[in-house]
Amino acid sequence: MSSRSLKTPCVGLCSTVYGDAVCRGCKRYDYEIIDWNTYNEEQQQAVWLRLENLLEQVMIDKLIVTDKQLLKEKLIKHNIRFRPNQSSYYWAYQLLLKGSRLIKNIEAYGIELLPPYNQKPLWELREQIDIDFFAISENNYPQS
Repeated sequence: MSSRSLKTPCVGLCSTVYGDAVCRGCKRYDYEIIDWNTYNEEQQQAVWLRLENLLEQVMIDKLIVTDKQLLKEKLIKHNIRFRPNQSSYYWAYQLLLKGSRLIKNIEAYGIELLPPYNQKPLWELREQIDIDFFAISENNYPQS
């Protein structure tokens, strides 16, 4: 499992090269992306924790992880990388990033969608989470 664990928040869709202060892909700040490889473990963990907290704020009104162990098993089964020490909301986000167009029954993954998101396709939910995650990340960008 450790070889499949996420080492960086990068999702391969970096928009900071186009001048964005917050990456539209991973939601890190431009300077965090630039400095990531120079960060020590504590600094990297602080970035992970900030992203996790912001993402949880976005997802808490959209879904509930009803079975964390089942979700973990499904992530492993489908070879979806995740960080074992992170929140189950971050795990659910990784699942939606990789499978929102393929999953037919999200409950089979230990996740329950909350109204009104339980009436929408998973790919729409994933897009809404991504929009909200980006917005909250932009709103939290440190101003000098």
